[in-house]
Amino acid sequence: MPTDEIKKLLGTKNLIIGTERTIKLLKKGELKKVFIAKNAAEETKKDIEYYAELSGVEVENLDETNEEIGILCKKSFSISVIGMK
Repeated sequence: MPTDEIKKLLGTKNLIIGTERTIKLLKKGELKKVFIAKNAAEETKKDIEYYAELSGVEVENLDETNEEIGILCKKSFSISVIGMK
């Protein structure tokens, strides 16, 4: 399950939280996988999918909302995009 993968990476430097940071690392080709919340903005999804395709990175669309992902990551804010190094 993707949420188990995210939980394992919590507290490591291999988990990148946030759209801007994730896209930046996608452009550099430094990510292995990207997780997108089910209610992320359409433009965000398109950008991520575009750069992921260029970099050959797997994109996983989650069943959880950005609020649920924020809670999963023990943050007090919503998280729409997570990158995995």
